[in-house]
Amino acid sequence: MQRTTHRPRLLTRPGVVALAAAVALTAGACAKSEDDASKDTQSPAAAGAEQKVVTPKPGSKTCAIDAYGAEKLDLKKATVGFSQSEKEANPFRIAETQSIKDEAKKRGVKLLTANAQSQFSKQISDVQDLLAKGADLLVIAPLNSDGWDPVLQAAAAKKVPIVTIDRKINATACKDYVSFIASDFVEQGRRAADQMIEATGGKGEVAILLGSAGNNVTTERTKGFKERIAEKAPELKVVFEQTGDFAREKGQQVTEQLIQSKPGIKGIYAENDEMGLGAVAALKGAGKKAGDVKIVTVDGTRNAVQGIVDGWISGVIESNPRFGPLAFQTLDTFTKGEEVPQDVIIQDSAYDPDNAKTEIAKAY
Repeated sequence: MQRTTHRPRLLTRPGVVALAAAVALTAGACAKSEDDASKDTQSPAAAGAEQKVVTPKPGSKTCAIDAYGAEKLDLKKATVGFSQSEKEANPFRIAETQSIKDEAKKRGVKLLTANAQSQFSKQISDVQDLLAKGADLLVIAPLNSDGWDPVLQAAAAKKVPIVTIDRKINATACKDYVSFIASDFVEQGRRAADQMIEATGGKGEVAILLGSAGNNVTTERTKGFKERIAEKAPELKVVFEQTGDFAREKGQQVTEQLIQSKPGIKGIYAENDEMGLGAVAALKGAGKKAGDVKIVTVDGTRNAVQGIVDGWISGVIESNPRFGPLAFQTLDTFTKGEEVPQDVIIQDSAYDPDNAKTEIAKAY
């Protein structure tokens, strides 16, 4: 990501501290798994399931409204536009969208929503439409990291601040967008590698079910995993990599190919839970038993954590999708004229055989 040319300010400002504190105390939205996505009822997130912010390092870059070139406004009187990238069949997207809706309702903020259905050209037109409908502020969950110039130019012309969540837009912070809110994806990859090393004993052949191409999540989760394997377990070899597009069906198809071409595979690192659950289905279909192939995933969905309880999955690194409180608190702080971090990093937990049964209520 390019760095802004604006002079950064220290993170000891009251607005930044208040932002982290407020979000740490705010519960997120509820979630449904893909298996029960047809149900209409939603239940509150379990206690402790809300997003928590990693304390920013001293000197980390911030953004204020004067540097960004926007104008102060009262969030309660504003219209917020939310652009979702993928259809709400994936539990992560269900929870993410619901969290945004719940927080807007809680704050009494008018919310406009759009869903790109995994089509990037549609997401660009969706955001342009949100601007045309009068959105004063934008929250975007990008499908891809590149190709956002038309939206950024349109938003800049109207002085509409943008907060991006989950995936990064390759643009200039505090110029093209205000803040990027997400997990540390490289660290998620490292932690997944640690779980894989423990599950496999650090030896054997493993495969990676890659996420979708064209976004920083896939790139960084892969980078972290490979770096940690090379550092800590050189006898654990990555012998297969193929995209499963963050989808359960595709994860199953790729795993079916994997176990044909690499019958001795010892572990599978799936870069999200849905692909990991697809891998489980493929292994079951091939007559494998729970634990024959060690699976480590990233997300923290209820079904994946249950997979640990059932013995099919060895570990899950959380990627918390409950962005509503944090996104709206960032916008509120920013539009009041106070500084916000350019990068807001979430502190994620993890699930393993020792805690899966007792912590499953926190999953989504």
